[in-house]
Amino acid sequence: SSAPASNSASGTAGLTEDQAERKALLPTAKVGYERAAKTAAGAVPNGKVAHIELKRITGGGSEWRSKVAERDGTAHDVRVDAGSGKVTRSRKEPDQDGDDKRKLADRLNKAKISAQQAVRTSAERKPGTTTAVEIDDRDDGTLIWSVDLVNTDNWNKTTFDVDAANGKVLREHVDRD
Repeated sequence: SSAPASNSASGTAGLTEDQAERKALLPTAKVGYERAAKTAAGAVPNGKVAHIELKRITGGGSEWRSKVAERDGTAHDVRVDAGSGKVTRSRKEPDQDGDDKRKLADRLNKAKISAQQAVRTSAERKPGTTTAVEIDDRDDGTLIWSVDLVNTDNWNKTTFDVDAANGKVLREHVDRD
């Protein structure tokens, strides 16, 4: 699911550094992936989210950092406060050339399934809180949605590579660090 995690009373003893970071980060996000992605996309005319990730910010809060593309592939850096759900920054990414724009537009246009569908497929395989989604190419050229879910029982992160053409899970990797 994309709902924010609840904060458990247990400490971080026995957790790796990465697990402890995830355990500290997730409760700061009152706004889940779906709402943050919708807000980020709405900040750019005809925007489509190509990448979004939950990150800690100075002061202990968190934000969703995203790359949102216009129809022609022009990328924007859009940040959404994970506490309030408000856009805190929206600007065109500097130094984009025509090839960069075409590549991004092509990736998003070739995707037959949406990022939201990839997240649902991943969550059906292993429940967790969505912390990142990105469109990407695998080494073999297959277009995928990479989806990170964090399990709040053990704070492990599972990354799913979901085929952007047919929605099949091509890879599932659990990061136990």
